[in-house]
Amino acid sequence: MVRGLYTGWTGMVNEQKRLDVITNNMANSDTTGYKKQGVTSQSFDDELTLRIHNDNEYSGVHYKIGNMNLGVKIGETYHDFSQGSLRETGNTYDLALSGDGFFTIQTTNKQGQTTVRYTRDGSFTVNTEGYLVTKDGDYVLDKNGKTIQIPGAQTAAEVAIDVKGNILVNGNNVAQLGIARFTNPQALLLYGENMFEATDAAGLVADDTTAVHQGYLEMSNTNVIKEMVDMITITRAYEAGQKVVQTMDETLDKSVNEIGRI
Repeated sequence: MVRGLYTGWTGMVNEQKRLDVITNNMANSDTTGYKKQGVTSQSFDDELTLRIHNDNEYSGVHYKIGNMNLGVKIGETYHDFSQGSLRETGNTYDLALSGDGFFTIQTTNKQGQTTVRYTRDGSFTVNTEGYLVTKDGDYVLDKNGKTIQIPGAQTAAEVAIDVKGNILVNGNNVAQLGIARFTNPQALLLYGENMFEATDAAGLVADDTTAVHQGYLEMSNTNVIKEMVDMITITRAYEAGQKVVQTMDETLDKSVNEIGRI
C-alpha cells in the first residue's frame, strides 16, 4: 500500500512538470522566435521482487516473487523547432528565417566576457555607431563571425537584405548575415526565452538553404488552443493521482486504527 502512495505521488510530480512546461509555452505565445517545449514520460525500471526468508526451502536461497514498478518519471524536455508563422512589420531591420537556420549573436555578460549564441528572433535594430544589434543590444554577427556595421544606417541610406542574408547599402554589398544550422538541434541549450547555446553534440554546420525575409518576424510556434486542451488533460490526470493517494491514505488509516485494534 505504501508503494501505491509513492506511485500516485510520482504521477502527480510528473503532471506538475508537464504543467510547468505548458504554462511557459503559453506565457511565450507572443515571444518572437520562441520554440515551444515538450516533455516525455517514462516508467521507472522494473525491480525484481525476491523472497528473502522461506522456512520451507534451503537457507540463504532467494525466490522470485515477480516484478514491480515504482511509477512514472520525466524522460526528457525537448524543443519543437517547427516553423512559426511570419508576421509582416515593414521595418527595415526586422528579419525572419524560413528553414532550419539560426541568427548568430554575440552576447556579453557583466564581466565583459563574450559568448556566441543563436536565435530565431530577428527583431534587430542599429545602434548609434551603426552596428546591427538585437533589442537587448547584443551584436549580430556575419558569416565570418564579425560584427556588422552598416554605413549610412543613421542617414537616408537605402538598406536592403536579400534572401541569402546579403546586406546591401545603396546597392553595395557590405556584409552577409551569419546563418547557422545544426544537425542535432535538440542538443542545443536554452538560454533565456528564445536564445540557444551550441554544444559539440549539436553539430554546427554551414547553412545555405535558410531564406531571410526582410520586414517580417517569425512568431512563436505555440498553439494556444492546443496548449489549453493539454492543460485540461494534465489537470485531470493530476486529480486522478490525488485520488489514488487519498484512497491509499484511507486504506492505511483503516488498517492502523480499525483492523489493528482487533
